[in-house]
Amino acid sequence: MRAVRFDSFGEMPYVTDVPVPDPPEGGVVVRVAATGLCRSDWHGWQGHDTDITTLPHTPGHEFAGVVHSVGAGVEQVQVGQRVTVPFVCGCGQCDVCRMGASHVCPHQWQPGVNGPGSFAEFVALPRADFNVVPLPDEVTFAVAAGLGCRFATAYRAVVDVARVRRGETVAVLGCGGVGLSAVMVAVSLGATVIATDLDPAARQLAADLGAVSVLDASRDDMAEQIREATGGGADVAVDALGSVATAQATTEALAIRGRHVQVGLLPPAVVAGRATVPMHTVIARELQVLGSHGMPAGDYPRMLQDIADGRLAPEKLLGATISLDEAPAALASMNGRTTPGVTIIQP
Repeated sequence: MRAVRFDSFGEMPYVTDVPVPDPPEGGVVVRVAATGLCRSDWHGWQGHDTDITTLPHTPGHEFAGVVHSVGAGVEQVQVGQRVTVPFVCGCGQCDVCRMGASHVCPHQWQPGVNGPGSFAEFVALPRADFNVVPLPDEVTFAVAAGLGCRFATAYRAVVDVARVRRGETVAVLGCGGVGLSAVMVAVSLGATVIATDLDPAARQLAADLGAVSVLDASRDDMAEQIREATGGGADVAVDALGSVATAQATTEALAIRGRHVQVGLLPPAVVAGRATVPMHTVIARELQVLGSHGMPAGDYPRMLQDIADGRLAPEKLLGATISLDEAPAALASMNGRTTPGVTIIQP
């Protein structure tokens, strides 16, 4: 099969021929129909993800496709099924998985991180009966490929972690894939949404998705702007970017007893020895600081039903479609600003 690989961190990826994987015991091999290009893939290529320990490496963690083969012991997943999978696969056996939190399983396995990923024609997955999610016919492969890291993460952050309610105000800082998804989900719940970003095109897309106010994030008084736009502070603020500045502004933009949801990742080297959340503000306003990381496979059917029924339209977040041959250059270009929308790779 054809796959994208890199031989060392930061070295230009390339497309090459590698053997089609065999399904592991309890696992499956999926023929990839579509896979998303995510900034997390870029961080992995740059060596920022310490869980990537084996080189050469094939990235890719957001994908959908058709089950090609199944390993011994698989009982529920069948050859020919249309499927997707969360970007975190749980072990299915520990206490964390049994409580329904497989997305933070201490024994987790991530495609494109702990093993070869989906920038390929086929990808092997472990523990299929626990992690593989059937796709409704109404959800296309391209839409499903954009769910794994960004949309699903935003869905859980807004619906299950922040527990946004109708009539609340929600500020979303950063309108990349996660941020725009958070805007869409919050609007669908009846919230009033304020969005911020540096890129005018991203701000326009946030407005098109229902944000009532879009603010230029290049200004250094972002928290004050949000507090003014919301009449005293947001009920919920989501840092969908991940930086020292946005984490601080997210907290300071909140109303009394507001909820700060941290979704954007802050590389350890960036924040070493630096407080990213002003804890004196947390105490004075009795704020909640909440982390949100992905979504377990068990919660996918609820989100997929919202999409199939038309309550959510993640297809509006899709951007360019490129080939596997174009993927190395597209990955390398993510060191700067990117075009709004999820880029889909079709092997």
